[in-house]
Amino acid sequence: MKSTLRPALVLFGALTLIVGILYPLAVTGIGKLAFADQAAGSLVTRNGQMVGSRLIGQSFTSPGYFWGRPSATGPMPNNASGSSGSNQGPLNPALTGAVEGRLAALREADPGNTSPVPVDLVTASASGLDPEISLAAAHYQAGRVAAVRKIARSRVEALISEHTVGQSLGFFGEARVNVLALNLALDAEPVR
Repeated sequence: MKSTLRPALVLFGALTLIVGILYPLAVTGIGKLAFADQAAGSLVTRNGQMVGSRLIGQSFTSPGYFWGRPSATGPMPNNASGSSGSNQGPLNPALTGAVEGRLAALREADPGNTSPVPVDLVTASASGLDPEISLAAAHYQAGRVAAVRKIARSRVEALISEHTVGQSLGFFGEARVNVLALNLALDAEPVR
């Protein structure tokens, strides 16, 4: 028994050291060196205060701000510890009700807007934490934001253009806008 137990314990200890300590330290070190901002959470600060992360969506509900993609991490929206999809199929009455409620909120916030509502403003993603919206979703909201903030719509459209990020590697995904960055840019605009 001693001849079997000793090698097993040595192997257990060696693997614990390698896989449980050395490997995580190496990956963390490489991450902090090669991707320092992302490894630190891509935190955004304004006037010395942390206001959010560029990688995790946040809930904006004021009509003077751009609204992000809805979160499936309820009941607390954009709860990173609860990241997951809703697992509701297209025929699920709960999903239909949630989409109808989101449509009603968008129409109530901007009753004059008769444009089709972009799908990413009424449906949650698989993670429920998307920090970005499509250009269609940003342009859909531009009139409401401009009216509430009493700034020219052309200025709001220019801010959307300034904060547009193209496709990843030139062909993955679509052009998009980070909602937090866009809303912070709006806050930096001179008050009229």
